[in-house]
Amino acid sequence: MTGTNEQDLKFMRRAIALAEEGMSRKAGGPFGAVVVRDGVVIAGCYNCVTSQNDPTAHAEVLAIREACRKLGRFQLSGCVIYTSCEPCPMCLGAIYWARPDRVVYACTKEDAAAVDFDDHFVYREIELPVEKRSILFNQLGRNEALLVFEKWKNNGEFTRY
Repeated sequence: MTGTNEQDLKFMRRAIALAEEGMSRKAGGPFGAVVVRDGVVIAGCYNCVTSQNDPTAHAEVLAIREACRKLGRFQLSGCVIYTSCEPCPMCLGAIYWARPDRVVYACTKEDAAAVDFDDHFVYREIELPVEKRSILFNQLGRNEALLVFEKWKNNGEFTRY
Protein backbone atom coordinates (compact mmCIF):
# COMPACT_ATOMS: atom_id res chain seq x y z
CA MET A 1 0.00 0.00 0.00
CA THR A 2 1.38 3.33 -1.02
CA GLY A 3 1.14 6.32 1.26
CA THR A 4 0.12 4.51 4.43
CA ASN A 5 1.33 5.17 7.95
CA GLU A 6 0.61 4.39 11.61
CA GLN A 7 -2.51 6.53 11.52
CA ASP A 8 -3.78 4.49 8.57
CA LEU A 9 -3.19 1.32 10.56
CA LYS A 10 -5.14 2.75 13.51
CA PHE A 11 -8.17 3.52 11.32
CA MET A 12 -7.92 0.19 9.51
CA ARG A 13 -8.00 -1.59 12.86
CA ARG A 14 -11.19 0.36 13.64
CA ALA A 15 -12.75 -0.83 10.36
CA ILE A 16 -11.75 -4.41 11.16
CA ALA A 17 -13.15 -4.11 14.69
CA LEU A 18 -16.44 -2.89 13.22
CA ALA A 19 -16.49 -5.90 10.88
CA GLU A 20 -16.14 -8.19 13.86
CA GLU A 21 -18.73 -6.25 15.87
CA GLY A 22 -21.28 -6.50 13.07
CA MET A 23 -20.60 -10.19 12.71
CA SER A 24 -21.03 -10.79 16.45
CA ARG A 25 -24.31 -8.84 16.38
CA LYS A 26 -25.46 -10.97 13.43
CA ALA A 27 -26.05 -7.75 11.49
CA GLY A 28 -24.63 -9.02 8.21
CA GLY A 29 -21.37 -10.09 6.65
CA PRO A 30 -17.92 -9.57 8.19
CA PHE A 31 -17.28 -6.10 6.74
CA GLY A 32 -16.58 -2.76 8.37
CA ALA A 33 -15.72 0.72 7.12
CA VAL A 34 -14.82 4.12 8.52
CA VAL A 35 -14.67 7.54 6.91
CA VAL A 36 -11.95 9.81 8.27
CA ARG A 37 -11.39 13.52 7.75
CA ASP A 38 -8.42 15.41 9.18
CA GLY A 39 -7.54 12.47 11.42
CA VAL A 40 -11.04 12.21 12.93
CA VAL A 41 -13.53 9.39 12.34
CA ILE A 42 -16.63 10.98 10.82
CA ALA A 43 -18.54 7.72 10.38
CA GLY A 44 -18.03 4.05 11.09
CA CYS A 45 -20.37 1.24 10.11
CA TYR A 46 -20.57 -2.49 9.69
CA ASN A 47 -22.49 -4.55 7.15
CA CYS A 48 -26.22 -4.67 7.98
CA VAL A 49 -27.59 -6.52 4.95
CA THR A 50 -29.38 -9.28 6.84
CA SER A 51 -30.42 -7.30 9.93
CA GLN A 52 -31.97 -4.52 7.82
CA ASN A 53 -33.15 -6.79 4.98
CA ASP A 54 -31.37 -4.36 2.68
CA PRO A 55 -28.97 -5.65 0.02
CA THR A 56 -27.44 -2.15 -0.22
CA ALA A 57 -26.59 -1.95 3.51
CA HIS A 58 -22.90 -2.67 2.97
CA ALA A 59 -20.48 -1.12 5.45
CA GLU A 60 -18.99 1.28 2.90
CA VAL A 61 -22.37 2.51 1.66
CA LEU A 62 -23.66 3.03 5.20
CA ALA A 63 -20.47 4.84 6.24
CA ILE A 64 -20.64 7.08 3.15
CA ARG A 65 -24.28 7.92 3.90
CA GLU A 66 -23.55 8.72 7.54
CA ALA A 67 -20.44 10.79 6.75
CA CYS A 68 -22.25 12.82 4.09
CA ARG A 69 -25.15 13.45 6.46
CA LYS A 70 -22.81 14.57 9.26
CA LEU A 71 -20.73 16.77 6.95
CA GLY A 72 -23.81 18.20 5.24
CA ARG A 73 -22.56 17.48 1.74
CA PHE A 74 -22.86 14.76 -0.88
CA GLN A 75 -19.16 14.35 -1.61
CA LEU A 76 -16.30 13.27 0.63
CA SER A 77 -13.37 15.23 -0.77
CA GLY A 78 -10.77 15.60 1.95
CA CYS A 79 -11.74 12.22 3.41
CA VAL A 80 -10.25 8.74 3.46
CA ILE A 81 -12.35 5.57 3.52
CA TYR A 82 -10.91 2.59 5.39
CA THR A 83 -12.60 -0.71 4.69
CA SER A 84 -11.93 -4.19 5.96
CA CYS A 85 -12.20 -5.59 2.43
CA GLU A 86 -11.69 -4.44 -1.13
CA PRO A 87 -15.03 -2.89 -2.12
CA CYS A 88 -17.58 -4.81 -4.16
CA PRO A 89 -18.85 -3.27 -7.43
CA MET A 90 -21.76 -1.50 -5.71
CA CYS A 91 -19.54 -0.01 -3.02
CA LEU A 92 -16.93 0.89 -5.59
CA GLY A 93 -19.56 2.85 -7.50
CA ALA A 94 -20.68 4.62 -4.32
CA ILE A 95 -17.08 5.45 -3.48
CA TYR A 96 -16.45 6.98 -6.89
CA TRP A 97 -19.64 9.06 -6.63
CA ALA A 98 -18.60 10.20 -3.12
CA ARG A 99 -15.13 11.18 -4.39
CA PRO A 100 -12.96 10.63 -1.30
CA ASP A 101 -9.27 11.40 -1.63
CA ARG A 102 -8.24 7.82 -0.95
CA VAL A 103 -9.42 4.31 -0.04
CA VAL A 104 -7.45 1.91 2.14
CA TYR A 105 -8.58 -1.73 2.30
CA ALA A 106 -7.45 -4.87 4.14
CA CYS A 107 -8.68 -8.13 2.56
CA THR A 108 -8.92 -8.58 -1.21
CA LYS A 109 -11.97 -9.57 -3.23
CA GLU A 110 -10.30 -12.98 -3.60
CA ASP A 111 -10.12 -13.28 0.19
CA ALA A 112 -13.84 -12.50 0.34
CA ALA A 113 -14.61 -15.08 -2.35
CA ALA A 114 -12.76 -17.69 -0.29
CA VAL A 115 -15.37 -17.23 2.49
CA ASP A 116 -18.35 -17.24 0.08
CA PHE A 117 -18.64 -13.49 -0.64
CA ASP A 118 -17.87 -13.78 -4.33
CA ASP A 119 -18.77 -10.75 -6.41
CA HIS A 120 -17.02 -11.81 -9.61
CA PHE A 121 -20.41 -12.60 -11.14
CA VAL A 122 -21.38 -8.92 -10.83
CA TYR A 123 -18.22 -7.81 -12.61
CA ARG A 124 -18.99 -10.34 -15.38
CA GLU A 125 -22.60 -9.17 -15.68
CA ILE A 126 -21.55 -5.51 -16.00
CA GLU A 127 -19.41 -6.39 -19.01
CA LEU A 128 -22.21 -8.24 -20.81
CA PRO A 129 -24.57 -6.58 -23.28
CA VAL A 130 -27.91 -5.87 -21.58
CA GLU A 131 -29.69 -8.61 -23.52
CA LYS A 132 -27.22 -11.28 -22.30
CA ARG A 133 -27.41 -10.53 -18.56
CA SER A 134 -28.86 -13.12 -16.20
CA ILE A 135 -31.56 -10.70 -15.00
CA LEU A 136 -34.00 -9.55 -17.68
CA PHE A 137 -33.76 -5.83 -18.48
CA ASN A 138 -36.44 -4.13 -20.61
CA GLN A 139 -36.20 -0.57 -21.89
CA LEU A 140 -39.44 1.42 -21.91
CA GLY A 141 -40.41 5.11 -22.06
CA ARG A 142 -37.03 6.43 -23.19
CA ASN A 143 -38.44 9.38 -25.18
CA GLU A 144 -40.45 10.59 -22.20
CA ALA A 145 -37.52 10.17 -19.83
CA LEU A 146 -35.21 12.03 -22.22
CA LEU A 147 -37.45 15.09 -21.82
CA VAL A 148 -36.62 15.12 -18.10
CA PHE A 149 -32.91 14.85 -18.92
CA GLU A 150 -33.26 17.82 -21.27
CA LYS A 151 -34.93 19.88 -18.53
CA TRP A 152 -32.04 18.98 -16.20
CA LYS A 153 -29.43 19.89 -18.80
CA ASN A 154 -31.05 23.24 -19.56
CA ASN A 155 -31.83 24.26 -15.97
CA GLY A 156 -29.05 26.19 -14.27
CA GLU A 157 -30.63 25.95 -10.81
CA PHE A 158 -29.81 22.30 -10.01
CA THR A 159 -26.69 21.29 -8.13
CA ARG A 160 -24.55 19.34 -10.54
CA TYR A 161 -22.56 16.34 -9.43
